[in-house]
Amino acid sequence: MAGASTVVLTQANFDELVLKSKTPVLVDFWAEWCGPCRMISPLLEQIATDHQGKVLVGKVNVDQEQALASKYGIQSIPAFFIFKNGQVADQFVGAQHSRQSIEAKLGIS
Repeated sequence: MAGASTVVLTQANFDELVLKSKTPVLVDFWAEWCGPCRMISPLLEQIATDHQGKVLVGKVNVDQEQALASKYGIQSIPAFFIFKNGQVADQFVGAQHSRQSIEAKLGIS
Protein backbone atom coordinates (compact mmCIF):
# COMPACT_ATOMS: atom_id res chain seq x y z
CA MET A 1 0.00 0.00 0.00
CA ALA A 2 2.45 2.64 -1.14
CA GLY A 3 1.06 6.10 -1.68
CA ALA A 4 1.75 8.60 -4.43
CA SER A 5 5.24 9.46 -3.19
CA THR A 6 6.36 6.26 -1.50
CA VAL A 7 7.76 3.33 -3.45
CA VAL A 8 6.89 -0.35 -3.08
CA LEU A 9 10.16 -2.18 -2.43
CA THR A 10 10.58 -5.83 -3.37
CA GLN A 11 13.39 -8.34 -3.56
CA ALA A 12 13.55 -7.52 -7.30
CA ASN A 13 14.07 -3.74 -6.97
CA PHE A 14 15.69 -3.40 -3.52
CA ASP A 15 19.32 -3.36 -4.68
CA GLU A 16 18.64 -0.84 -7.42
CA LEU A 17 16.40 1.54 -5.45
CA VAL A 18 17.93 1.25 -1.98
CA LEU A 19 21.50 -0.04 -2.06
CA LYS A 20 22.51 1.95 -5.16
CA SER A 21 20.63 5.13 -4.25
CA LYS A 22 22.58 8.40 -4.27
CA THR A 23 20.12 9.91 -1.76
CA PRO A 24 19.18 8.65 1.72
CA VAL A 25 16.47 5.97 1.74
CA LEU A 26 13.95 5.42 4.52
CA VAL A 27 12.69 1.84 4.35
CA ASP A 28 9.48 1.06 6.22
CA PHE A 29 8.95 -2.65 6.98
CA TRP A 30 5.19 -2.98 7.47
CA ALA A 31 2.10 -5.19 6.97
CA GLU A 32 -1.57 -4.62 6.10
CA TRP A 33 -2.76 -5.99 9.47
CA CYS A 34 -0.47 -3.72 11.53
CA GLY A 35 -2.38 -0.81 13.08
CA PRO A 36 0.69 1.27 14.04
CA CYS A 37 2.03 0.77 10.49
CA ARG A 38 -1.13 2.27 9.03
CA MET A 39 -1.06 5.04 11.64
CA ILE A 40 2.40 6.30 10.64
CA SER A 41 1.87 5.87 6.89
CA PRO A 42 0.48 9.40 6.24
CA LEU A 43 3.53 10.89 7.99
CA LEU A 44 5.85 8.91 5.71
CA GLU A 45 3.84 10.12 2.69
CA GLN A 46 4.34 13.73 3.81
CA ILE A 47 8.08 13.27 4.22
CA ALA A 48 8.31 11.61 0.79
CA THR A 49 6.31 14.38 -0.87
CA ASP A 50 7.99 17.32 0.87
CA HIS A 51 11.52 16.02 0.28
CA GLN A 52 11.14 14.52 -3.20
CA GLY A 53 14.54 14.26 -4.86
CA LYS A 54 16.35 14.55 -1.51
CA VAL A 55 15.18 11.30 0.02
CA LEU A 56 13.40 8.12 -1.09
CA VAL A 57 10.76 6.58 1.14
CA GLY A 58 10.07 2.93 0.38
CA LYS A 59 7.81 0.32 1.93
CA VAL A 60 8.48 -3.40 2.29
CA ASN A 61 5.41 -5.52 2.98
CA VAL A 62 6.85 -8.18 5.32
CA ASP A 63 4.12 -10.67 4.42
CA GLN A 64 4.98 -10.48 0.72
CA GLU A 65 8.74 -9.97 1.07
CA GLN A 66 9.70 -12.43 3.79
CA ALA A 67 13.24 -12.85 2.43
CA LEU A 68 13.95 -9.12 2.83
CA ALA A 69 12.37 -9.04 6.28
CA SER A 70 14.51 -12.01 7.28
CA LYS A 71 17.68 -10.51 5.78
CA TYR A 72 17.29 -7.40 7.94
CA GLY A 73 16.20 -9.34 11.04
CA ILE A 74 12.76 -7.77 11.33
CA GLN A 75 11.21 -8.92 14.62
CA SER A 76 8.47 -6.33 15.09
CA ILE A 77 6.86 -3.74 12.86
CA PRO A 78 6.78 -1.01 11.88
CA ALA A 79 10.55 -1.15 11.60
CA PHE A 80 12.48 1.59 9.85
CA PHE A 81 15.92 1.42 8.32
CA ILE A 82 17.78 4.42 6.95
CA PHE A 83 20.22 3.58 4.20
CA LYS A 84 22.97 5.96 3.13
CA ASN A 85 25.38 4.96 0.37
CA GLY A 86 24.07 1.39 0.43
CA GLN A 87 24.68 0.93 4.17
CA VAL A 88 22.30 0.87 7.12
CA ALA A 89 22.97 4.22 8.80
CA ASP A 90 20.21 4.02 11.41
CA GLN A 91 17.26 1.90 12.43
CA PHE A 92 14.32 2.29 14.79
CA VAL A 93 11.09 0.49 15.60
CA GLY A 94 7.55 1.62 16.34
CA ALA A 95 5.13 4.34 15.27
CA GLN A 96 5.88 6.79 18.07
CA HIS A 97 8.40 8.84 16.10
CA SER A 98 7.77 12.44 15.16
CA ARG A 99 8.28 13.91 11.73
CA GLN A 100 11.12 16.01 13.13
CA SER A 101 12.96 13.04 14.60
CA ILE A 102 12.66 11.03 11.37
CA GLU A 103 13.82 13.98 9.26
CA ALA A 104 16.74 14.53 11.62
CA LYS A 105 17.77 10.89 11.27
CA LEU A 106 17.60 11.31 7.48
CA GLY A 107 19.64 14.51 7.64
CA ILE A 108 16.91 16.56 5.92
CA SER A 109 15.34 18.47 8.82
